[in-house]
Amino acid sequence: MKNKYLTLAFLALLAISCNKNNEKSDAYGNFEATEVIISSQGNGKILAFDIAEGKVLKSGETYGFVDTADLYLKKEQVVAQKEAVSCKTNNISAQIDVLKQQKQNLETDKARIAKMNKEGAATQKQLDDVNGGIDVINKQIASIQTQNSSVFKEIEGLEKQKEQLESSIQKCYFTSTNDGTVLVKYAEQGEVTAMGKPLFKIADLSTMILKVYVSGDQLPKVKIGAKCEVLVDLNEKENKKYEGIVSWVADNAEFTPKIIQTKKERVNLVYAVKVLVKNDGTLKIGMPGEVNF
Repeated sequence: MKNKYLTLAFLALLAISCNKNNEKSDAYGNFEATEVIISSQGNGKILAFDIAEGKVLKSGETYGFVDTADLYLKKEQVVAQKEAVSCKTNNISAQIDVLKQQKQNLETDKARIAKMNKEGAATQKQLDDVNGGIDVINKQIASIQTQNSSVFKEIEGLEKQKEQLESSIQKCYFTSTNDGTVLVKYAEQGEVTAMGKPLFKIADLSTMILKVYVSGDQLPKVKIGAKCEVLVDLNEKENKKYEGIVSWVADNAEFTPKIIQTKKERVNLVYAVKVLVKNDGTLKIGMPGEVNF
């Protein structure tokens, strides 16, 4: 009789254990990552391209470039034009200095003639001639200063052209916009690329996104910022546990995704939920996962 009770107790524990193992998770889905396609911002032949699929890139580092010879020559041409135009300003300044000296001489003559005119030793016409000469020189100075202003505008325009060419040269270098792993490589060294042509695809795999779908009656348990349990298949019988954080919940309901085959499930309305999971290196894009909120 005692053995009979022990057998029944063992069967009860086994049934409870099996029942726990067969418990379903709250939601199911697949892992994904934010993928970014890096495209070329320059035109020309790729002279260097140190990119390989699976390589981890750092944000801001350079991994290749296209031929910049034409842009560099155009920049040098603009620099030479700017120097030539700058010489005009020196000539204009010299002309203004000469006119200012002539004006100073006339001012001296004017003071002397004005004194002589008071004493009756000089005529009014002589004084008027000096004043007229000063007025002419003032107009000449103003005219030359106007020319100088246009020269400065020309120099400013050439400087803008130089900056634009420098920017175009900088865009010929391939840099990653963020940290991540290269998923796909679209170009090779020696090929000719063009502005907007994809070079490689990158994604930050350090933190994965598990996108799952929950029903309306599960929504009260789902809160943005809340921690949850994420399960991934370790083998046929065991799961590996991760800690996840709910980062996003859809505003609107949608029909159950097509991967759910039964008609009963297809007609149900569900809400998409994204859960962030720290990747230890084993999580991959497309891998299935489960969530318990």
